[in-house]
Amino acid sequence: MSKMGQPYTSGRWGVRAGMQDEFVSRWTEFTEWALVSASGAEHFVLIRDAEDPLRFTSFGAWEDKASVDAWRSSPEFAERLGRCRELCDEFVPTDSILTAAVGI
Repeated sequence: MSKMGQPYTSGRWGVRAGMQDEFVSRWTEFTEWALVSASGAEHFVLIRDAEDPLRFTSFGAWEDKASVDAWRSSPEFAERLGRCRELCDEFVPTDSILTAAVGI
């Protein structure tokens, strides 16, 4: 359940042309692993830009910041994230906190 102040991880991904389907597959594998392996992971979404099919934005909801920190320090994190990043020309990660929500 979402709560004010809840941490979210996000990323802006610029995927190389022709790699979109593979990127979605790898991102899905990465986040499925996170859901079963990272305590405090709640859900993940990947959104594709309607005007630019090479641009994606991802969001992950977390129970608390300690869960995010533990996930990022796990031995497999860098390898699994790297599999997604190698298909991209750009990746910009961001940490955020839930400030307002409607309907969730």
